[in-house]
Amino acid sequence: MDKKFAKQVQEFARISGGFRASRVVMTANNLGIFEHVGKGVAAPELAKILNTDPRATEILLDAVTALGLLRKSRGIYRLTATAKQFLLPKSPWYQGDMLRHLDILWKNWSGLDDVVRTGMPNRSGGRQHDVFIRAMHNNAVLRVESVLKALDLRGVTRALDLGGGPGTYGIALAERGIEVTLFDLPNTVEIAHEMIRKAGVKNVTFRGGDFHFDDIGNGYDLALLSQVLHSHSSLENLALLGKVYDALAPKGTIAVHEFTLAEDRASPLPGALFSVNMLVNTPEGRSYTPREMTAWLKKVGCRKITKKDLGDTVVVTGRKGL
Repeated sequence: MDKKFAKQVQEFARISGGFRASRVVMTANNLGIFEHVGKGVAAPELAKILNTDPRATEILLDAVTALGLLRKSRGIYRLTATAKQFLLPKSPWYQGDMLRHLDILWKNWSGLDDVVRTGMPNRSGGRQHDVFIRAMHNNAVLRVESVLKALDLRGVTRALDLGGGPGTYGIALAERGIEVTLFDLPNTVEIAHEMIRKAGVKNVTFRGGDFHFDDIGNGYDLALLSQVLHSHSSLENLALLGKVYDALAPKGTIAVHEFTLAEDRASPLPGALFSVNMLVNTPEGRSYTPREMTAWLKKVGCRKITKKDLGDTVVVTGRKGL
């Protein structure tokens, strides 16, 4: 086997077998392994704590070790720096809720064959709303600073965090002295209340409702829509952006943050795979290209449209035309 072909074999194996690593990490998270490893634990001891099978527990721990999330020395397992950073609930970068959400998506994605045949979403894994919203916080804490750096916040005193979920972006804006209105579904607003209370910020108000139909307020210097548009069709997004445009103050700005896609929609990988996620989970959602988002903003009346790439996501902004 020549080196080029061997490399192709390895790459194909990585792509086709990637599900195994994901499943190992999700199961370890579901069982509470990372919280219970503590300063070090042997497999039989951890099996007793978790009430799991000793043989199965050791095999799982060894796989987690091979993935780089544990270290093993003389039969004792310890957390690596990466696990401490992302898999302990006390960490500000905790991703355990995201892994629980991915576990639900795992079940939904398992119906992808039928989704492609029918064009209809598959929600066989159900949807645990609390897990989903907290997972969105896990995602947002890794992105919030880069997103806000992409915005011109000079002169912004009032902001709308539309579809604000757990309030991660609203908190960051409020910490900069901006009066924030967080709009989302009533059951989401309940979770945001809790998270914003824990953050200790005071200048956030809440509006619960359906942003397609209900009043979202007005007079905003900035309207942020972070990871909102991908859940909806092009027509729904155009109508929503028109509504947001009308809610802006003179010279106000709409900022859209989404996964990015090349104009042929076939790259980069995160955006293309996220389109599949929307195919599985929504009737009409998908990832959109910056050109599509720019066209919507122009159509509703925005001027001075800018685009800032943030790796696998993009921020597209448009200012209210006068």
